[in-house]
Amino acid sequence: MTSPILDLAKRRRTVRTFSSTPVDLEDVFAALEAACQAPSGANLQPWRFIIITDPQIKMRIRKVCEHVERQFYSTVKGELKQWLLSKGLSWRKPFLEDAPILVPLLSQTKAPYSSESVWLAIGYALLALEELGLGTVTYTPSDAEVVADELNVPNGFSLEAILPIGISADEKPKESRLKLEEVTYVDSWGAHLTR
Repeated sequence: MTSPILDLAKRRRTVRTFSSTPVDLEDVFAALEAACQAPSGANLQPWRFIIITDPQIKMRIRKVCEHVERQFYSTVKGELKQWLLSKGLSWRKPFLEDAPILVPLLSQTKAPYSSESVWLAIGYALLALEELGLGTVTYTPSDAEVVADELNVPNGFSLEAILPIGISADEKPKESRLKLEEVTYVDSWGAHLTR
């Protein structure tokens, strides 16, 4: 069985390299409208978005992010370090400047399940962006507070992620996914789904 939403989910992939082609802000608005339809704890809708198009602000965000990422990467060891190297990931985050638009997503910390609610909204936004032909990566800075300070985010809000948004210029294919039968049990743990 197939469905439009499943097709979008199967097609959607992480993008870290962007074309310089401008993005229509109306498409970003549409993706954020979709995000606003996500469920949230006590329906408090604790998400807040900042749409950034200013190259100077994007440059400052990249600078503070790379500073904390460099510190993080210098401490990484073992399997995580090997995994990062195998994926070609480093402290350098050019996509924060190269993407035409950045959207930091914030949660209102006093709301129940605020972080979980915002991540549900992010999921909605990811599928909407895919449908609109736009790519992104859910970038979570190693020190979100530094970025929040750079954006003058008031107390009571926490940065959950930054979505760099643009047209993909990333050649990398989608990472493989586990099959439903590998992650689903029926009636109790260990009773694998068979179909």
